[in-house]
Amino acid sequence: MSQSAAGPHLSDRQRLHWLRLIRTPNVGPASFRGLIERFGSAESAIEMLPELMMAGGGNRQARVPSVAEAEAEMELARKFGARFVALGEHDYPQALKRIDNPPPLLAVKGSSDVFGLPPVAIVGARNASLAGIKMARLLAAELGRNGYSVISGLARGIDTAAHQGSLATGTVGVLAGGLNRPYPPENLDLSNEIAERGAIVSEMPFDWEPRAQDFPRRNRVIAGLSLGLVVVEAAQRSGSLISARLAGEMGRLVFAVPGSPLDPRAAGTNGLLKEGATLVTEVGDILEALSPLVGGQPYVPSSLEEPPDYAATPPPADSDRARLAEALGPVPVEIDELIRHTGLHPAQVFMILLELDLAGKLERHSGGRVSLFEPGL
Repeated sequence: MSQSAAGPHLSDRQRLHWLRLIRTPNVGPASFRGLIERFGSAESAIEMLPELMMAGGGNRQARVPSVAEAEAEMELARKFGARFVALGEHDYPQALKRIDNPPPLLAVKGSSDVFGLPPVAIVGARNASLAGIKMARLLAAELGRNGYSVISGLARGIDTAAHQGSLATGTVGVLAGGLNRPYPPENLDLSNEIAERGAIVSEMPFDWEPRAQDFPRRNRVIAGLSLGLVVVEAAQRSGSLISARLAGEMGRLVFAVPGSPLDPRAAGTNGLLKEGATLVTEVGDILEALSPLVGGQPYVPSSLEEPPDYAATPPPADSDRARLAEALGPVPVEIDELIRHTGLHPAQVFMILLELDLAGKLERHSGGRVSLFEPGL
């Protein structure tokens, strides 16, 4: 791993408590950020969690991982040859840290040098055709020769071809489970090759077996790591289209390779083209669109603005909580709308939302919108 004097660096103690906090149930990237902003450190935030969860109406206290459990995961990472990179540190991927609520900690195995290359994601069908596999491998190889890294999800089909095409020039594999649990298992050797020449990353705990609900989180990281995302073969309902939607919401460029209308594996990509994605028949289509962005600053979402001044206003009262809860519902709304509607101080609104989030009663959406969590909907 290359070293640099630039950027902050967590102490071992801070990294340990960051890991404990982000591994706590109901603590996601947004609530993690809110807790750090409010209490100044992960260690202080952990002490306040029981009180905050009760204030949000939680039925039971979430179990915070112990120091010993966090140390055991860090030791497992060390033995695996991986490390935990924190948001804000110099070797955290630049594109990823500029998305809405980036992962606070990223498990990384490999060289962070690959994060210095302009990144392009290539995703697509697991049951890809030979033509699709050939196209993905060709695009990845050409992007690599032009100085780009290739991001993908280590799945069968298009993902595998994209990684294989860019192994020699720089590729990043994003896992839905722990770094030591690559999926599918037959890509274990490919995962090891990627880690030797590029990097594999995950926001999930070590030893975590990926579940169906973990793949959208992986897709979010794939989109966030990239300046643009290329879809090569995708059915109408597929994870690749989720990745494309997330990329569009993040302000990334979305590309699609056209296919035969008679092939269901092309229905999703052809649909993306109808919706305005950039058509790709050769690598020049991607290079031409991305060249103005290379070296520039990616879009910075509003969530990275200055945090509210919690010291400037008293903590929320029960009547404030009731007023905000009444304004919330199952339909996502912007936080600015809640502030205007309730008349509460922004710091009070953010605090109440944090309490609801920790109690498992809040759902966060793209664009900084929130809604009440409705089980079963």
